[in-house]
Amino acid sequence: MKIKIRKIDYLPARQVTFSKRRRGIFKKAGELSILCESEVAVIIFSQTGKLFDFSSSSTKDVIARYNSHVGGEKSDQPTLHQLLLEKENNIRLSKELEDKSCKLRQMKGVDLEDLDLGELQKLEKLVEASLGRVIQTKEEKITSEVMALEKKGAELIEANNQLSQKMVMLPGGDSGPEAILELENLNNIGEGSVTSESATNVTTFSNSSLSLEDDCSDTLSLKLGLP
Repeated sequence: MKIKIRKIDYLPARQVTFSKRRRGIFKKAGELSILCESEVAVIIFSQTGKLFDFSSSSTKDVIARYNSHVGGEKSDQPTLHQLLLEKENNIRLSKELEDKSCKLRQMKGVDLEDLDLGELQKLEKLVEASLGRVIQTKEEKITSEVMALEKKGAELIEANNQLSQKMVMLPGGDSGPEAILELENLNNIGEGSVTSESATNVTTFSNSSLSLEDDCSDTLSLKLGLP
């Protein structure tokens, strides 16, 4: 049985019906917006003059768009309402920018005269927390760089050892442990140094020369008949 559409005389029943039907209209408007991807705005005034509105985006924007299409023609010129909205938005953004800039200057230690003791304590805690994060990040960077340098140093030492072994194993060279020890001694002593083996060779050569000279002298003495 269909309900006859007429004014409900009983006030409590009328208020209940208003609340139910209002929620139903808003629900259907939301479904229409989602299903059809459309912009929807619904404005309802109760009997007492109370405003109820629903919009898929912004009621003011939908109204401004409606006003720009009044008469069936799309106007390229912004309406007064749109200009006011844009002005309010610019003022809000400018205020936010100024607040952020002021906080940044205060964190740098500038423009602190207008702050009370509580605000200064909050700012001090904020700066300390920021400083702690900076120090932690710096320590992590230093540790990472030290580890990278240590790894690179170990790789260079390994490459040097491999190169030394390859030089010892060259054809015609001595590949025994003595040759490796001699190569390490040469590397440690450097250019212009004299090894103990070289000094021994020089001493042996000198003694041999002296012995040869003595033999020659004895032979010459025998030939001449000298005592």
